[in-house]
Amino acid sequence: MHFHYPELDHLDDDDLGFLEQLNQADEKRRFVTLMNIADEEREDLLPWLHYAVAHDPSALVRVEAAKRLEGWEDSNSLQALAQALLDKDVSVVNAATQSLSEVKQEKSADVLVTYLSNEVSVVKVAILRALKPLRYVEAYAQITQHTQHSDALVRREAVSTLSWLQQEQAVDNLSQIAQHDSDLETRRIATGGLGYVKQPSDAVIHALAQGLQSENWQLRVEAALTIGKLKLQMLESDLIALLYDRYWQVRIAVTRSLGVLKSVQALDGLAHNFDFDLSNLRKEVALALGEIGGERAEKLLQAHADDADPEVRKAIRIGLGQIVEREHAH
Repeated sequence: MHFHYPELDHLDDDDLGFLEQLNQADEKRRFVTLMNIADEEREDLLPWLHYAVAHDPSALVRVEAAKRLEGWEDSNSLQALAQALLDKDVSVVNAATQSLSEVKQEKSADVLVTYLSNEVSVVKVAILRALKPLRYVEAYAQITQHTQHSDALVRREAVSTLSWLQQEQAVDNLSQIAQHDSDLETRRIATGGLGYVKQPSDAVIHALAQGLQSENWQLRVEAALTIGKLKLQMLESDLIALLYDRYWQVRIAVTRSLGVLKSVQALDGLAHNFDFDLSNLRKEVALALGEIGGERAEKLLQAHADDADPEVRKAIRIGLGQIVEREHAH
């Protein structure tokens, strides 16, 4: 066993006690000592956490160090976590990935983005995931490049991160990925990612219409929800057809979006689903009817006011309240 924790500057007696324990052969003593050091939350002691995650022979200690570096966004801590993504122990990699995913400061992206050049997929996935909430537009080209990576796991993260950038220039790329990527999950992510578009192009509309026709029910769900977000009235008929889909998950998504579209044409299909066994679907129908409004929607809600499920009854009351409020407003 060859390791030697470094002696830092300006150590007091307690710190020297920590150092002595860190250099013990017993991994459990090192583990507990590292926990105590981390609890101090002192930046001047961070080099011990950096050393631990990189050099301690015990995976138990390396995992703890990776976890305890969460929240520290100085360059050295970020680099230590990024290097830990190459650890031979998957639990260390997972801990480092999780800590990096909690990065909050935009300036941290400057450090992290350099690791996208690493050829190891697990590194790319973790870095892309960390970059996503930072919306680091400066990395647009690098992120876009990774949407064509040979590893589907990398493409999924790249497409998700690209969507979060919310750049109009990415719309056509996302539309193509939503239609043609060989990985269904990547297509689903791209489909949902189109929800930020301000002025949907023909390419976006075509991609979402195709998503509704997919053999994969998760993709149909994502397309239906995205259509609702974008309020694409021209796809109303396509949605209505899916009110009879054999998957209840699709029906729920479609019902929700038809409510957003205030689709009077959907009333027959919604009435059909009000008799479905699944209470979650009946609840969505009630809420959609409230959004659509009108005399027939009101009568449908009143006819089911005694539904056996209390959550459905609550949704019916909400729906009826919306209709009444709308009538009084006029």
